[in-house]
Amino acid sequence: MFTTTKTKNLVFTAVCAALCVVLPIAFHTIPNAGSVMLPMHIPVLLCGLACGPVYGLACGLVGPVLSSLLTGMPGAAYLPAMLCELAVYGLVSGLLLRVIKTGKPVLNLYISLLGAMLAGRVAYGVLNAVIFRAGQYSLPIWLTSAFVTSLPGIAIQLVILPALILALRRAKLLNLPG
Repeated sequence: MFTTTKTKNLVFTAVCAALCVVLPIAFHTIPNAGSVMLPMHIPVLLCGLACGPVYGLACGLVGPVLSSLLTGMPGAAYLPAMLCELAVYGLVSGLLLRVIKTGKPVLNLYISLLGAMLAGRVAYGVLNAVIFRAGQYSLPIWLTSAFVTSLPGIAIQLVILPALILALRRAKLLNLPG
């Protein structure tokens, strides 16, 4: 039997997975906005932070697959690497927020968010270098795509996600760790 918390988490995860389809559509009306603004990262990180590592992982796996099937974004060539990256974001953001206990909720959020963002980018870079684009991927390419090109998306995540999580906590819409 589902508890209210499990039901809320399932619904929230489904909404975040749906946002993985809708947000990229909106952002891709602008050329190259997907790789700059990182619209699919926002709902996955949000889900991990709000619902925990299992739900975040699920959102990171389901969201890009749904988006690819329904819209063709990401394309088949990019889907495996994005699946891994987004799965790491959802999993690590949820894990870190439940483990890090500084006594300051905002600091916990930022440490968890930054840790997840870094872990996802490292996973993406390593998997591209070793498996998905072996021989075609280099450290300069990874640094440029993971940190330089995506700087606006990183900034958006650092501003919007903590504000959303704190608003959800204040509204008591989700059971979030202190």
